[in-house]
Amino acid sequence: MNGNQDSPAPRGHDAQRLQGTPRDADLSAYVRALPPPDPQMMAYAPSFLSELEQIPVYRPTVGCVIPCYNEEATIGAVLDSLLNQTRLPDVIHVVVNNTTDDTVEVASHYAGLHVRTDKTGNEQTCEIFVHDIGENPDKKVGALNYGYSLVEGCDYLLGVDGDTTAEPNAVQSLVDEIASDDRIGGISAIYSIDDSALSNPMAKFLIAGQRAQFAAFNMQNLLRGRNMAVLGGQFSIFSTQALRDVVNRTHQRYPWVRDSEVEDSLLSLEIKSAGYLTKISAVARAHVGGMTTLRSLDAQQVKWNFGAIELMWPGQRGDTKGQPFHPNLRLRWFEQASMVTNLLTRTLFFMLLGGSLSISAFVFNPLWLIPPTVATILNYRVAKSMHYANKRDYAFALFIPFAEAYMWIRLGHFVRSWAKFASRTQTDNWAAQAKAERGAGNSHWTPVIVLVVFLGVMAAVWTQLSITTKSDILAVGWPILGAITIAQTAWMMLKILRRYKGFKA
Repeated sequence: MNGNQDSPAPRGHDAQRLQGTPRDADLSAYVRALPPPDPQMMAYAPSFLSELEQIPVYRPTVGCVIPCYNEEATIGAVLDSLLNQTRLPDVIHVVVNNTTDDTVEVASHYAGLHVRTDKTGNEQTCEIFVHDIGENPDKKVGALNYGYSLVEGCDYLLGVDGDTTAEPNAVQSLVDEIASDDRIGGISAIYSIDDSALSNPMAKFLIAGQRAQFAAFNMQNLLRGRNMAVLGGQFSIFSTQALRDVVNRTHQRYPWVRDSEVEDSLLSLEIKSAGYLTKISAVARAHVGGMTTLRSLDAQQVKWNFGAIELMWPGQRGDTKGQPFHPNLRLRWFEQASMVTNLLTRTLFFMLLGGSLSISAFVFNPLWLIPPTVATILNYRVAKSMHYANKRDYAFALFIPFAEAYMWIRLGHFVRSWAKFASRTQTDNWAAQAKAERGAGNSHWTPVIVLVVFLGVMAAVWTQLSITTKSDILAVGWPILGAITIAQTAWMMLKILRRYKGFKA
């Protein structure tokens, strides 16, 4: 076909359509010919627009549930934080259980209706109720389910721990996001450990370690498409429709089940299995209470790790079936593998170092300085990613003995959790944590005793070996350790080079 040939003329309806299209001159004439606007209609327009703006827009309802156990020192700050939100919860239920202090009395001062006019002139109301349910064998889970029965008619349930305060825009940010997408079953705030009013060096050290641990965990979830593996009960919002779907799907009476050490993790798995998304907010932030003693930190971490193992391992107790391949548990498996590697490399290093020194065979190689240097850089990057990083966070990251000591503490929790799981003994880890927070119990020293006994036995065995056997063991052991360390260092370097995409933990 000739490219210069004129296109064929339009035919039929196409020709009629083109012929009927007004030209610019015709259109201008048409507009000039229109009658002038009715003055009465023009006068009514502002009033009409004003009335249109005053038509109420549906505002989703938020019911807040605060389970409390001996929170007299913090519940006032928690309620103040909620009443200072830019978007007030519609109702707050403080559910006190098994308490032995004055939590009920302190919270009762806030009971009643609170009315506030926000900056835009809109009136917001929030009514606070305080419930003392007395002795409750299901502890926090029982308090949460009691609260759920009170707010099930709301669109969303906001779960807040009795020691957690939030930034003023936290509730608004969570509500805006979950209301914008019906696929979302729950959203967690970004958690940071409150490091104010710390009394002693040990508390400051432990809180710095927990802040780094939380920041690394938060960043991992933020970079995974903001998919949150655990909707922590510290400050998370849930769709009540999603919770009802979980109850129906699992044949439960309530969303939270009592036969799990990690009720938050299990509920997150069930929400995900029901077809909903579990997310972490990019902007909502909350400050949670940390553990300030070795005893309480050990009890908390062992409970968390033990519960996570039960979720990963098929078929453990009650109706808490193991779900090893669940998408929300992939990060858990990675954490377990990482802890095994950390335990292996550190134990091997000290055993091989001691063996080499015992036969005067140790030769220092500067290459061994690379792994701790890379680890320090990674720790610094984690500290820099914190939204509220302070001098103590940077000191913890840059002074490697601090980070190393905290890693050994975490390894103790890891070993204790797996040992408890392997023993198959049924223990109440909630009660153990409560006992530890009261300052009772000495289980946190068990890993230290086991490590000392293990190294003592290995040293005794080592002294019985011939010099040839010792040399052979060292000749094989150091290359194995070197290979594992190289892989571990390479992985840390990849984490250092990973872009954070503007997120702040």
